[in-house]
This record gives sequence, C-alpha cells and structure tokens, in this order.
Amino acid sequence: MLTDFPGCSAGSIVSPCYLSACQGENMAGLMAAFGCYTHAIVRGVPTSLAKEALRTGQAEVDSSKAQREHDAYVHVLRSTLGLEIVELPADETLPDCVFVEDAAVVCGDTALITRPGAESRRRETEAVKGALKELNLNIVEMADENATLDGGDVLFTGREFFVGLSKRTNQRGAEILADAFKDYAVSTVPVLEGLHLKSFCSMGGPGLIVIGSSEPAQKALKIMQQMSDHRYDKLTVPDDLAANCIYMNLPNKGQVLLHCPREEYPESAKVFEKLKDHMLVPVSNSEKVKVDGALTCCSVLINKKANN
Repeated sequence: MLTDFPGCSAGSIVSPCYLSACQGENMAGLMAAFGCYTHAIVRGVPTSLAKEALRTGQAEVDSSKAQREHDAYVHVLRSTLGLEIVELPADETLPDCVFVEDAAVVCGDTALITRPGAESRRRETEAVKGALKELNLNIVEMADENATLDGGDVLFTGREFFVGLSKRTNQRGAEILADAFKDYAVSTVPVLEGLHLKSFCSMGGPGLIVIGSSEPAQKALKIMQQMSDHRYDKLTVPDDLAANCIYMNLPNKGQVLLHCPREEYPESAKVFEKLKDHMLVPVSNSEKVKVDGALTCCSVLINKKANN
C-alpha cells in the first residue's frame, strides 16, 4: 500500500514497522556487509553510443575518448580494487547498453531484472540476465507490462531502498521491487529534474548520502529523510552530477570511493578530499555524462558468497 507524502507523490510501499523482529536483529549484520563486493558486471561501449544513445543534452560525444574512459573504469574495478569482472560484449543495436545498472538491481543473492522505461533499451536485460544466472543468483523478472524501472532510480542504503519516480520508473515498478526484496522498506521519491534519482545522489558509506546542492536534489533528500525511520548523514557537493559516486568496503582496501576527478568537478572534488577514512579513486566520466551516464551506471556490483 502506498502512503502519500504530503505535498508530493512520494510514499512508503513497505513500511519499516512491518519488518519482523528477527529481520531487525539481522540488520546489524546486513549493514556490516554494506559495500562489500566480489564481482562486477560491465559491458563494452558500442560505437553507436556517440550518435544514437538516448540523451537530454546536445553535446557531441568523442567515441574514442568514451572507450578510453570506460577501459580505465574497468581497470580500476579489476586491477586497483581486485573485483572479478564479468565483461559483456557491446551490442551495436543497443547504443545505451554500456549502462548495465539500469538492467538489474542486485541485493544479496537476489537479482531483479528490470523493465527499462525506454522501450529501445528493453533488450539490454537479456545479456545481463544471462550473466547473473551464470553467477547463480536468484533471478526475479519484471514481467508486468505496466511496470517500468531503471536501476539508476534505485538507491540502496544498506537499510532500505529509495526508488525515484521519474520519466523512466513508475510506481508499479517500485512495487515489484518491494516484492522482490521483502526484507527491506521501500519508499518512493519524485524525481522532478534529472534523468534518475542517482543523477544527483548516491551512498558515500554506511549511513552517508552524497547529495547535490541544487534545489531539486535537496528537496529529494528532505523527502528521503522524512520517509525513513533511520537517520542519515549527508555530504553535499556543489555539482549534482558529481554526487553520483561508488562506495565499496573491500578486504585489504577498507572504505573506497570512486568519484569524478578534480579536472571535471574541482569544487566537488575538494569536498570528497575531506573524507580522510576513504581510499579516494578519481575516475573520469566526461564523455558518457553527455548521454546522461554516471559512474554507477556502468557496472552491476555483486557480493557473491563462496558457496554460490
């Protein structure tokens, strides 16, 4: 059931008070595992991205530079951070296919295969689903033709989910996500500007939301805080797009944050440099951002248990 939030179309689909006592006792353990990953699914950059990928802006994309940036991104995940990489080939008929995050939401050993809001992107889920099956995850498919969900609209905090209601994600999609991940509360947040919820926010650590400074971003954060039973700290950065970063907690590395570099967002980079307990890894994203792609968009991160 959706409870309307006063003055907007946000709501709680699964109230935290419905969670069992046993689930509450397990929350500390779940939070301890927040940011722990072993595998990443990535996909090659098609040359068709430069001319044919969906976009809200008009900037021209340098295809070669986009490929170099993506290669560097994958190198960081594999060589710097030690993740096992599952690399899917690019598909020239799917110009947006490098943005694998939109095709699946993975939490624990369950993978929800989404139904992207843009019809031209629906076939992207096939290859991602195959890779997730190979990793022996429990696959849940979003088959309802009334539902749409992009992974870029899904913010998992370790305690609960926030789902952006945007041009790409609707309420029915959020309801199906809530059904797939019953252990967690799911609240919806209106995305009034920007493509996705994570176009202006992400997690910077357990209990830490990185948020852009624009009015729409700050309004969304206020809604998330009021919808939640949990208290989150916030790290506000001047640039909304720079607020999309990737947090990990890895063996032998500790807390890691992948973020856009000083060359792209100098003032936001100064804010990240205040995170003294994090290993900061700048990763360039100057070309894919021209087609609304952010750092989280280009991988599906998985914590695969040894017995899976």
